[in-house]
Amino acid sequence: MDRAISDRPPPRLDFTALPEAKAGGEESHGDSSASESEYQHALEVVFDADNAHRRRSSLVTAEDPNLGTRTGSAERRDNTACFVHHLLEKQRRSRKSSTNSLQYINEDTKADKAVLTKKESATQSRMLTKRQLVDMAYGVRELSKRLGSVRLRLKVKTVFLLTKAHDESLIGYTRDMVEWLLSKERDTPYIVYVEDTLEHNRIFDAKTIISADTSRDGRLKYWNNELCTKHPLTFDFAIKLGGDGTLLYASWLFQRIVPPVLSFSLGSLGFLTKFDYSGFRETLTSAFRDGVTVSLRLRFEGTVMRSRTKGQQRDLIEELIGEEAENNYTHKPDGSYEILNDIVVDRGPNPTMSSIEIFGDDEHFTTVQADGVCVATPTGSTAYNLAAGGSLCHPENPVILVTAICAHTLNFRPIILPDTVVLRVGVPYDARTSSWASFDGRERVELCPGDYVTISASRYPFANVMQQGRRNEDWVSSISEKLNWNSRQKPKSFQEWSNDDDSKS
Repeated sequence: MDRAISDRPPPRLDFTALPEAKAGGEESHGDSSASESEYQHALEVVFDADNAHRRRSSLVTAEDPNLGTRTGSAERRDNTACFVHHLLEKQRRSRKSSTNSLQYINEDTKADKAVLTKKESATQSRMLTKRQLVDMAYGVRELSKRLGSVRLRLKVKTVFLLTKAHDESLIGYTRDMVEWLLSKERDTPYIVYVEDTLEHNRIFDAKTIISADTSRDGRLKYWNNELCTKHPLTFDFAIKLGGDGTLLYASWLFQRIVPPVLSFSLGSLGFLTKFDYSGFRETLTSAFRDGVTVSLRLRFEGTVMRSRTKGQQRDLIEELIGEEAENNYTHKPDGSYEILNDIVVDRGPNPTMSSIEIFGDDEHFTTVQADGVCVATPTGSTAYNLAAGGSLCHPENPVILVTAICAHTLNFRPIILPDTVVLRVGVPYDARTSSWASFDGRERVELCPGDYVTISASRYPFANVMQQGRRNEDWVSSISEKLNWNSRQKPKSFQEWSNDDDSKS
């Protein structure tokens, strides 16, 4: 462990609400918070002499349009309207006291709304020094432990509703929930956002919902991908109808700050969806009135790095861990993504195996000849990682799972790394073919020889609402019921001989 980290007292959680602020001239998107600026400038970190870890990449600003909407900053997190991320930022800033108690929490605590300014500098997790990354991961883990023992009573006004709009059987369920939320019987006049594709859907019939009661005017609104990406603070609470794939889509929509997500199971498998839709009225009434228990799921930040030196005789290993030449920036970023399940680098449509280099921090781990490599979060350990032969992992473990896909060797075993490691998975310059990278099964991009993907723990975890008092039981029961984990017939007991049997013989 870094000596500077180990000598420091554990952080204290500070739950002081943020002062409310307003910005003139800013367009408002929703009733929950003001909009935030998407224009920042970031430089790749320069490592100081006290830090033995060195991460090489390009020293470029984040003006690339592919990166502009997927970056964050300490200033933005400090002003966030999301209560969970407000706690994360407060914990990161509080390092001088050794108090660990939750005595300052009460169930009615709520961060005030604040406006984001344009005077911000973006900081992605791949740009952090080793010490900063350890510090960030430690803070997320400590807060996650504490949130598991308390209920957060959130002042919910704006509700984000996500469903599989292409599944007609779920549109009727969505309509029933919207009517219940908009009913005059609710104590709070909720504003409900549904996907814009439902606005003119015949089954959903939005006009009939609004015309049924005059109090519903202006309270049924519609979201699109741009609103979720640029203005995530619009929503206080998210409700999802569907399966695990729909939950992954929610993570994809909110690439930075994620409102607490409560998932109703209407899919096929249901590892991540723990609430039964048939009791949604009682579930939502209890959640809004009594509070919710939140589990912070680790997400990864994956950044595609493009080589600037194509067509030259270069060595990827030398470029990434060799001696650094001044003003010789070999790669530039080309898109950054927050993922909840896994990042996969594979051969794509190529008929031959991929040649893949794997780096961890400033070390070259290995060269893999395989169909691909799966880098999974603990949440994604039961997905592609499991199919590729990787280990099952409890979602609260702070680890990175690396598993080869059909490796052409007898001795490549899956490995589990701490979440403080920054991985880089790349295609060597002398590779016969290119490889392809996918992020939670989406945004599939080609990696040409010399390109690589940087993978690190994200500073924006996924806030998943859990059932009260079933933090560990739910995961164990899921792998037992869904995957038949360790399911076998019990052996018969021995039948002891009796004295009567001996006398008869």
